[in-house]
Amino acid sequence: MHTPEALAKHFIAYNAKFLGSTEVDQPKGTEVVRDAVRKLKFQRHIKKSEGQKIPKVELQISIYGVKILDPKSKDVQHNCQLHRISFCADDKTDKRIFTFICKDSESNKHLCYVFDSEKCAEEITLTIGQAFDLAYKKFLESGGKDVETRKQIGSLQKRIQELETENSELKKQLRVLEEQLLTAQVSPGGRSSKAPTDIFDMVPFSPVAPLVPVPASSASPPPPPARPADIRKDLFGAEPFDPFICGAADFPPDIQSRLDEMQILVASFVN
Repeated sequence: MHTPEALAKHFIAYNAKFLGSTEVDQPKGTEVVRDAVRKLKFQRHIKKSEGQKIPKVELQISIYGVKILDPKSKDVQHNCQLHRISFCADDKTDKRIFTFICKDSESNKHLCYVFDSEKCAEEITLTIGQAFDLAYKKFLESGGKDVETRKQIGSLQKRIQELETENSELKKQLRVLEEQLLTAQVSPGGRSSKAPTDIFDMVPFSPVAPLVPVPASSASPPPPPARPADIRKDLFGAEPFDPFICGAADFPPDIQSRLDEMQILVASFVN
């Protein structure tokens, strides 16, 4: 079979098709495994009729357990520690099928894992058996001192699996965010709410609504606006002309005399 170093320091890898896992009542037994295989085969036939293919997996067998990985991404799907595996067998009626029963570390339920391998079903079963023998020998040599170490290794392997799963989820989220950012850059932007400006960064003049004339009232017209106390002067220092508030004293003497003469003539003509 395989050298002890290969199983102790490394692992033996096999490719197989994973039919799935199902809960069983007993930790061991040929009939228990046979019922589980029959159940999973029936479920697989239903999924196959719906167009689903049997997923391919990679098995890594060592003295620490059996890992079930995705063959392409190498993501760990299941990590079955060796001391939790209670039964392993290949199907004598169907040479392609092999199974093992493992106690789940979280639910404490016994799960039967079923695989389909065209050529290596019996060899995989023997390799798992060899890993058991080698692990038991090491246990006797250490006097049982490595039990706690094995538990710590199992906890670390479980944590590594959780981190790998989390890393995979984060990569998926990152790809989604990158696609959303790319879509936002390609699609035309909406209208900006900021008002357009001219070349001097000034808001252009917008004409207001036309003024509506106020209807005339029967009352007396409003008085002329009062002259402001502080009148601004023009460029030459003179006060600007205001036709509404100018009086007789605002005209020069020559102009004032002519106005007086015109008023006398108009009065004589009327009389």
